[in-house]
Amino acid sequence: MTAKATELKLDIGRIGTVSAILMQPDNARACYVLAHGAGTDMRHASMEKIAVGLAERGIATLRFNFPYTENKQGRPDQPAVAHATIRAAVEEAARLCPGLKLVAGGKSFGGRMTSQAQSKTPLPGVKGLAFLGFPLHADKKPSTERAEHLAGVEIPMLFLQGTRDGLADLGLLRPVIAALGPRAMLHEIEGGDHSFAVLKKSGRTNEGALAEVLDTLAAWIDRLA
Repeated sequence: MTAKATELKLDIGRIGTVSAILMQPDNARACYVLAHGAGTDMRHASMEKIAVGLAERGIATLRFNFPYTENKQGRPDQPAVAHATIRAAVEEAARLCPGLKLVAGGKSFGGRMTSQAQSKTPLPGVKGLAFLGFPLHADKKPSTERAEHLAGVEIPMLFLQGTRDGLADLGLLRPVIAALGPRAMLHEIEGGDHSFAVLKKSGRTNEGALAEVLDTLAAWIDRLA
């Protein structure tokens, strides 16, 4: 399946503009608004692999920079700025991909900011949120405060989590997701870390783990109403 990558600029009102890339395969059946993690940007190799892998599965992606990565600043943006950026990206995805099922989320920080935005005011047209490693807490600081806003999200959620993820103690995350009821689903990537990388001694490969992530995500998107 061929996919075309289109470079774009997103206008975030008074905040300014950021770069974005729409990767749309022929006969796409959905579009995933894919936000990057705190320490990367939309052009990071991991983001490219996700976008290409989803295109091979018939899912378009719109990935974008947050203002702090666009302007090469170290610290992530304040939540209000991140939320506004995500809203602009969702609106652009809806405009560029009319008729396609729309989902949103992303890696780590990007996924968490997307869920915060959704909990405050629903993202127009978005049918579900998918998290590629939800950052439940800081490294070696287990807690669940970062998940409290998820109770305000009323659309389906998919949590893809590595069993070695240092930012999400599964002993804490499993009950958090269970409490959200049938709208939330957890899929554990055996041996995966926060980026779904696996140890060589596991007998798995990083490529195999990522394929499991993307297969699970694509199947979940197809099941969304």
